[in-house]
Amino acid sequence: MKNDAALWQRGMEWGKELLAPPPRSHAEAYRHELKYLISYADKAELAVRMAPVLHLDPHAKQGGYFIRSLYFDDYWNTAYAEKDAGVLLRKKYRVRIYHCSDRSIKLERKKKFGSWIYKEAAPLTRAEFERILAGDYDFLLHSPHRLCQEFYTECVSNVLRPRVIVDYDREPWILDAGTVRVTFDMGVRAAVGSWDIFDPTLPTLLVLEPGKLVLEVKFTEFLPQLVRDLLPPRAQELTAVSKYVLCCDKTAYQHGFTYWNEP
Repeated sequence: MKNDAALWQRGMEWGKELLAPPPRSHAEAYRHELKYLISYADKAELAVRMAPVLHLDPHAKQGGYFIRSLYFDDYWNTAYAEKDAGVLLRKKYRVRIYHCSDRSIKLERKKKFGSWIYKEAAPLTRAEFERILAGDYDFLLHSPHRLCQEFYTECVSNVLRPRVIVDYDREPWILDAGTVRVTFDMGVRAAVGSWDIFDPTLPTLLVLEPGKLVLEVKFTEFLPQLVRDLLPPRAQELTAVSKYVLCCDKTAYQHGFTYWNEP
């Protein structure tokens, strides 16, 4: 019996270690991320209920902003395959801009461990971005940003290349307590025809069913019960899909309809 109890205790401790966020350095701050699929009626109800507690992000002009992200994947489509398979620890690389402008261009890496996320970013110039598209990666190796150096390794060693452009309109709400951030991502769509992320005329394909949008809830330390009670009970939690996967599936025809089934 004692051996059974000790074995059970070790199993419980191992389970806690597995489900806990990865060990982090002083520079890494993992956050919780919850995603839900909701209707526009749910959004209208939530906005009324959140108004006394949360407030719109002051950086969002006219109530929101347009986000465009160019995602990269390697020769084996690892980012897609790991997300589709539900791998616990995974990462994605992307270049993100706002309003199709080159005023702020960021190379980002998003690490995910279960419901924990950690984002890193490094600035790029438009000329540097165009060099990446042209396959000229050498300058990344000499960048002062470690993220750029590791991106260089991925591009050279794992053949990391542009995969899909994801567009959406975001309405962000924030709460200082617990560093809570609630966002509504509307009109999620895949841009096709070019990798020119600065072209506002790129044709796009909607990826969500009509009348649906993505609600994301991010927090660092804790999610206040007051905010937890605001979450719509009818919301469907997104546990198996992502905007990236949805847009990849929508644009799979560009690679042939049997693209993902190739050995």
